[in-house]
Amino acid sequence: MEFLFDILKVLSGLIIGAVAGFFIARNYMQKYIKKNPPINEQMIKAMMMQMGRTPSQKQVNQMMKSMSKYMD
Repeated sequence: MEFLFDILKVLSGLIIGAVAGFFIARNYMQKYIKKNPPINEQMIKAMMMQMGRTPSQKQVNQMMKSMSKYMD
């Protein structure tokens, strides 16, 4: 009987640790992405120029706004 309680303690500890680790890692990544966004205005301008377009500031702002929707 004590053996079952020991197994339950170990399993519950693993489950609690996994859940806590998930939320800690998620919180860390959200802060990291906000501090270091994966794309910036210079990247958008370079991408549009490679496609053969000369981007205006309005177009760049629209792209940044649409990208920020998906990053939140």
